[in-house]
Amino acid sequence: MYLKKLNLSNFKNYNEIDVEFSPRINCFVGDNGVGKTNILDAIHYLSLTKSYFVNVDSVNIRHGNDFFIIKGTFHDSVEDEEIICGLQRSKRKSFRRNGKEYSRISDHIGRYPVVMISPADSSIITDGSEERRKFMNNVISQFNRDYLNDIISYNKALKQRNRLLKDYAADGRFDRQMLDLWEQQMLNPGRNIYNSRSGFVEEIIPLFQQYYNHISEDREKVRLKYKSQLSKRSMKDLFDMNIDKDRIMRYTTSGIHRDDLILEMDEFPIKEIGSQGQQKSYLVALKLAKFEYIRNKGGLKPILLMDDIFDKFDGKRVAQIIELVSENRFGQIFITDTHGERMKSVLSEINIDYRLFKIDNGVIEFVVNGEAKTS
Repeated sequence: MYLKKLNLSNFKNYNEIDVEFSPRINCFVGDNGVGKTNILDAIHYLSLTKSYFVNVDSVNIRHGNDFFIIKGTFHDSVEDEEIICGLQRSKRKSFRRNGKEYSRISDHIGRYPVVMISPADSSIITDGSEERRKFMNNVISQFNRDYLNDIISYNKALKQRNRLLKDYAADGRFDRQMLDLWEQQMLNPGRNIYNSRSGFVEEIIPLFQQYYNHISEDREKVRLKYKSQLSKRSMKDLFDMNIDKDRIMRYTTSGIHRDDLILEMDEFPIKEIGSQGQQKSYLVALKLAKFEYIRNKGGLKPILLMDDIFDKFDGKRVAQIIELVSENRFGQIFITDTHGERMKSVLSEINIDYRLFKIDNGVIEFVVNGEAKTS
């Protein structure tokens, strides 16, 4: 499975573009701010129905316009499929596959898996546990539809329980039975989520360690650990134990929504002791492990999006990573970088089909295995 063509209308800084891709490596080079990352974000939309970088879809509409359209043609071993994502201001986002609109956009997730590696990933290390839960959710939901439904169900019930706790604190009353109704709706989804996350972390650890050792040349030892309150007590016991605390705090203080993924290097938090280069290598290894995990579980090679990840890496490390992801276990790859000559040199050294695109002022020029073309 790979993306053959991409058409953008009024998306971010693009007015109208049509691009055809290599089924293997596609590299976009140019100065900062010319729109390289926007191409990758459009591909992320086609795969996971949303932007990788912002939560509000309307901010991706090109300034001065009322809508955007992202159209992609995917090819599997048999046929082409057309995916269209459209948004008009003040209206609901639409998603179509081969002309048929999804009744639930979430039903599209997992059909065309994708893995993004970006400088924005630093939040996984530097920010709170919510970012690491998002990481786990993003991986598992791409091949496990039941997991995604459990997350949706759990969060809906959690929102209602929190609302009741706030209301009870405001008017001075308390109804334990009403809280229990929402808790019952959280028990099974919470247990399923815990089991899925436990299995995921156990399976991804050796993949992550393998990739980190390759990138760092075995300089440090890295580790992942899954931290959850459910490892010691049931969800029901946690609710009962913490009911007084919940009433004081006015929100649910225990449950699967408090999980965390502990990131360590040499038995210390990577956040505390890791250099910029080490943290970047850590995140690249984590995302490559995510790629292999999704491929093993779902049977499809995800599209790999690598956005400006080579800053702080020397030429040898860049070549090492490119050589690694060009192996047959990887599929289609999209890369952005500001060093055009460096990428051209690295790509020319590997025996694989590629397209090198140069973006400048909304114009895309590309080279197909050394031959200059105009988009």
